[in-house]
Amino acid sequence: MHTAHLIAPSNPAEHVVDADITAAIETLLATKKGLTSHLIAVSTHEGLVKLTGYTDNLLARQRAEEIALAVRGVRGVTSTVAVRTEEIGDAELQRDVCGALADDPATDDYQVHCTVAGGVVTLSGLVQSWAEKQLVLRVLQSVRGVRAFVTDHLTIRGGEILNSDEEITIQVRELLDWDIRVNGALVEVRTADHVVHLAGTVGTAAEKDRLVAIAYQTGATRVDARDLFVAYWALGRAIRREKFSPKADDAIAAAVRDTLRFNPRMRASETLVQVHDGVVTLAGTVSNLRVKQDAEQDARHVVGVAHVHNLLKVRPERLVPDEDIGPTVAAALARDPYVGHCAVHVQVHGGQALLSGQVDSHFELEQAGDVAAGVSGVVDVNNRLEVTAPTANAEEGFISSFLGEDKRSPATPDPDHALAERIRARYCWSASLHDQEVEVRVENGRATLTGTVDTWLDRKHAAAAAHEAGAREVNNHLLVLNTAPIHKEQLAAAAAHESLA
Repeated sequence: MHTAHLIAPSNPAEHVVDADITAAIETLLATKKGLTSHLIAVSTHEGLVKLTGYTDNLLARQRAEEIALAVRGVRGVTSTVAVRTEEIGDAELQRDVCGALADDPATDDYQVHCTVAGGVVTLSGLVQSWAEKQLVLRVLQSVRGVRAFVTDHLTIRGGEILNSDEEITIQVRELLDWDIRVNGALVEVRTADHVVHLAGTVGTAAEKDRLVAIAYQTGATRVDARDLFVAYWALGRAIRREKFSPKADDAIAAAVRDTLRFNPRMRASETLVQVHDGVVTLAGTVSNLRVKQDAEQDARHVVGVAHVHNLLKVRPERLVPDEDIGPTVAAALARDPYVGHCAVHVQVHGGQALLSGQVDSHFELEQAGDVAAGVSGVVDVNNRLEVTAPTANAEEGFISSFLGEDKRSPATPDPDHALAERIRARYCWSASLHDQEVEVRVENGRATLTGTVDTWLDRKHAAAAAHEAGAREVNNHLLVLNTAPIHKEQLAAAAAHESLA
């Protein structure tokens, strides 16, 4: 059987050529879980990637696009990938779609109506913001059998627009300055008639997409990003690190509150935000587990946040008996495109969902936990799913990875050495990790990561890439630069959490 090699660029400091970008994306699609990569074709012209073919669910199509966006050298991604799902009757799919919206704590009271015909979901009704509309689509993307959406009659609240042009510009600029996922040092923002115009340069295609999303969530009716360019040189660490200069605790707390305010799941939550030496403490009561998880993730995306203590308590707005929660979680798992085939046993005690059984990958383990956390009435998830040992790693054929120059492995390579090389090759192709100071050591299939990265998100991506390369366990000891000091016990706790994740 033919297997491709994930080959690192011959000179990481230089612009990468189209053929290498195409080869890297094809290899990543082939080795990341949740994709039928042989059905997706990749082509690249001057850094612009085009994806064609088809997948078996909407989540997989989105995942393929996100993988391409995160590859170094990619300036943009267009996709005509079609979705060909298994045949599910309209009545059954209508039930599953309505059930997904009803079971999600945020969308259960939205004024949204769905009709289904041939796998296409037509949405109508009213939502309060662009972010709420995106949330509805994300929930329905997770329903097995959905092929496409028609949203012409799903209306964002009409009437008076709350933000003026000046207010939109200010909010976009503030969110851009505080979001660790984008670098707006070279970006100009202006608004006219509620149309946001973005101009300048960012380092990655993913940053450009994130900028457009930020503009929409502040109230823009349209975003014009034709003059916002992606340039390889803008990935320079000197440019990026200017963003991470020390920040005052009061300013960090205000930025966290602003970020939480734009999350549609947080609309009914009262969250207390306190910051001391860059360590954020979230306290108060929220109505569901997904809000608690989102609040922590949103806080970690803010510049200057060194660590997050999540003390939020989950207190559902209405009491849901355990005997009702269990079947609802089981139904949500069954309709999920990724874990619907897995034999997951669900038990619920006091609102805590216990998941047991076996899945094929770490990706499916995390997906099952996320699905359970999104069900009304669930206050915590105890994920005891076990990942079955694969019979053959999808990347075992990549026995020789190339880092710098052609270094071919011997006929019978050391498995740990081969795994370490695969992990390093993934870092070399990552737009965010390629120039970070990460050391990789592998013993008995267990990867240990040491060194430094710029952000918490880089730290998380480094661990995920190691898992995807085939590590059975990851000890993540990476330190995040340009953040306030963290007490040793907090750092140890974070490292222990990452090792489990």
